[in-house]
Amino acid sequence: MNSISPNLNVMIRASEKASKIIIRDFGEIENLQVSKKGPRDYVTKTDKRVEEILIDELSKAKKNISFLTEESGIIEKSDKDKVWIIDPIDGTTNFLHGIPHFAISIALKIDGELKSALIHDPIKNELYFAEQNNGAYFNNQRIRVSKKNSLDDCLFSSDSNGLKLVFPRLNMRNSGCAALDLAYVGSGRLDGYFHNKINLWDIAAGILIVKEAGGATNDISGYEDNNINIRAASSNIFTKMVEKIDKF
Repeated sequence: MNSISPNLNVMIRASEKASKIIIRDFGEIENLQVSKKGPRDYVTKTDKRVEEILIDELSKAKKNISFLTEESGIIEKSDKDKVWIIDPIDGTTNFLHGIPHFAISIALKIDGELKSALIHDPIKNELYFAEQNNGAYFNNQRIRVSKKNSLDDCLFSSDSNGLKLVFPRLNMRNSGCAALDLAYVGSGRLDGYFHNKINLWDIAAGILIVKEAGGATNDISGYEDNNINIRAASSNIFTKMVEKIDKF
């Protein structure tokens, strides 16, 4: 693989540190499931703690870059044209129920363009990352989107609304983690992903990974950060997928 940038190195180190908290707390979820209090408050604290670690680690290395995060919202610093976009645990409901399918998501946007992206699945020890014009990778191996041409051969993912409105026109799944769905599109595990009214921090990193893996996404620049309609797929079937879900 080509050498990675200092920015991406910082992102990897930050996610590795934060993942230790996630792994530790996930190990406690089974016990919390049977308690009277339940795990929801505990998971909220994990979300916030992981986000604090990510912000702290990224700020140490790049102190002037601003933030857009799920828990803290916008944190403006002196460099407003550079923004870290963070979701500390995408797939929180899965985490809450002891389902090992969730991820840390970090993206760096500079002057309105996504430049670096990372999606880290700490339980499976899977790391996806990409940089603009430098390809997409899974655990240091180059990845590319699938080469399928027929929708009948493809597997897609969306939220429950997507499944309800589109199935059985497409072979569908709902994993509960948008970041990993997009990473899976980039690696060819899935062929396409679509979701309405989703947040930027859920999908920013995944968008760049899909594009750098040779896939296609719609233009999201006209949407509000908390109300985005996302479409992403391999280049071979992107248009076919969009036509199939035209009323979604």
